[in-house]
This record gives sequence, C-alpha cells and structure tokens, in this order.
Amino acid sequence: MAKESDPKKKKNPVLNLVAGGTAGFVESSICHPLDTIKTRMQLRRQQSTLHAVRARSSLMEPGIGRRSMSTSLAEPKKWKSTIEQATSNAERPRPPKVVEASLGPFGTAKRIIQREGFFSLYKGLTAVWTGIVPKMAIRFLTFEQYREGLQKFTGQKGEYSTSINLTAGLACGLTEAVLIVTPAEVCKIRMQSQFNSLIDPSQLARRKYTNVIQTAYTITKEEGFGALYKGIIPTMLRQGCNQAVNFTTYNIFKRKVLDYQNKKELDHWQSLILGGVSGGFGPLANNPLDVCKTRLQKQVIKPGVEPRYTGVVQAISLIYKEEGFFSLWKGITPRLLRIVPGQAITFMTYEAVSSALTKSGYFA
Repeated sequence: MAKESDPKKKKNPVLNLVAGGTAGFVESSICHPLDTIKTRMQLRRQQSTLHAVRARSSLMEPGIGRRSMSTSLAEPKKWKSTIEQATSNAERPRPPKVVEASLGPFGTAKRIIQREGFFSLYKGLTAVWTGIVPKMAIRFLTFEQYREGLQKFTGQKGEYSTSINLTAGLACGLTEAVLIVTPAEVCKIRMQSQFNSLIDPSQLARRKYTNVIQTAYTITKEEGFGALYKGIIPTMLRQGCNQAVNFTTYNIFKRKVLDYQNKKELDHWQSLILGGVSGGFGPLANNPLDVCKTRLQKQVIKPGVEPRYTGVVQAISLIYKEEGFFSLWKGITPRLLRIVPGQAITFMTYEAVSSALTKSGYFA
C-alpha cells in the first residue's frame, strides 16, 4: 500500500468502504461488552441525589414537623397518635444503601453477569453491527473524500497538512453522526439499559426491545420518528471531536514513523499501537458530551410529560447540579478501555485489509 500521506496515490472509494466496514465489524465484535458496561455506569444516578430525595420525602411525612407539633393538647388521642408516629418513623430502619453508584467497571460487569447472564454483555450488538459497519465504511470513505477535496480547494501540494486532516476528520465525524450513529445509538442504549435476565425465559418474554429493527419500530411508533434522533447535537459534537483528534494524531504519528524508518507501509503491530494511542485523546476531552448523550437518548418521550433532559446545556448543568462534577466523567474508564483497543483494532484492520486488497489487484 502506498504511503497514505501521499495524495498523488488515490485510494479507490470502494476500497475505503470495504476496508472500513470490515474494520468496524471486527472491532465491535471484540469490544462491545465494554460499551455495555460504560452505558450501565452512565445511566446510574448519583447516590447523593437519591439521599436528597429520600430526606425531602421523609420531612414531608404527615405527623412530623411544626404543623403536627402544634396539635391541640385538648385532643389527647390525636397527640398520642402523633408521638407514636414520630417515634416509629425515628426507629424505622433505613433501607440499605444502594451500592450500584460506587461500582467500577469490573463490579458492574460482575453484577450484569450475575443478574442477567454473560451474554447480556452483548445486548445491543445487533444495533451496533447495523450501525458500525456502514458507519466505519462512511467514516473512511468520507475522510478520504473530504481531504482530497480540501487539498484541491486550498491548492496545497504534497503531503496532506495537519489542518486538512483535522478538518476532514471533523467533517467525517459530523457526517457519520447524522447518517448512522445517532439512530443506531438510540436503539443500542434502549436495548442495553433494559434489565432482563437472559437466563430467565419469563423475563426474556417480557422484554420490550428484542432486536434493532423491532426497537427502531417501537420507538418510532410510541414516540415518533424524531425520537431516533434524540441527542443528535451531543452526538455530532462527540463524533466530530473524536474523528478530528483520531485521524489527525494517527496521521501525525504515522508520518513520523514512516519517515524515520524510510518505509511506505506500517507493520500491523505499529498501526495497532498508533491507532490505540490516537484513540485515547478524544474520550478524555469529550466525556461530558457522552454522558449527556446517553441520558438524552435513554429517556422515553411521553405525551404531556416534560422530559427530564431537554438539551445539551440543560442536561449537563442539571447533572452537575444534582450529582456533582465527577458525574460528568462517569464511564470514562470503560470508555477508554473500549475506545483505545477499539481504535487500535480499527486502524490495524483497515490498514491490513486495504493493503491486502490493493496488493491483490481488486482495487487497482
């Protein structure tokens, strides 16, 4: 395969589609359980919020507070009842603390496997396959097309500049978010977030979402077609940021390595390492957007009911206010564990398939 940074050697668009789609299929099949863990962690409300709600509700229980203490002494039965109720409330054992909010990625995985079975880690995989194969195909195709177009538009010669790679990465991320990622993510998150044990036939029979087609149909029927595009703004921002960073850093590293070794093609292990390193920068920068996106896409739209999260800014501010700053970084560990090896596998597979098909003469 010719050196990628050399724009004189154009890749066949079909080659980009095939290599990108194959890379997406391989990557998702290996890394999907980590995405399920990340989603479950992000959907968990912070425990401080639950304690605050419980405290407010207990203060509003009848028979407790100034209003009840002002009961007339001329009504001994009512006064006695008030004292007994206050005493019983004070002595009533508190419900055990829910520890789910403090579970890490390994604890979350263990809880899912124990309660729902091992293959519950693969919930939503059909939605991912349906989305990721065309997503990766579109990603690599549009990236190459955008940067070739930008090269012609700017009149630059020689290697693709960093600014062109950055802009092309941003554009391809926005494109895939609109065409593929947002509706696929909505379906995937609905399937991942529902609790049902795959080892209990009765629960399997009662589950609302069964596969990606049925999930998309149910969402559209109950909430309207627009519900498939809930969270599109944070999804576009996340995908645009990710691909701008991924493609820019990968091509910078790749150019340095190839120039240093005076080679035209990376070894497979080199593209694996460079892909993993470049994939880690995006999540560190945009995890709050990912948390916001997950909350927006999980909530069900009901007629006449005001949704809890209404937009990017409102969702982020509400999560920060009720759950604290670090709640915006929920799921960062499994997300990094998911994306870093995922990007490593993606770039390695793409380079390997692209090189093999080019050498075979199918896409000369």
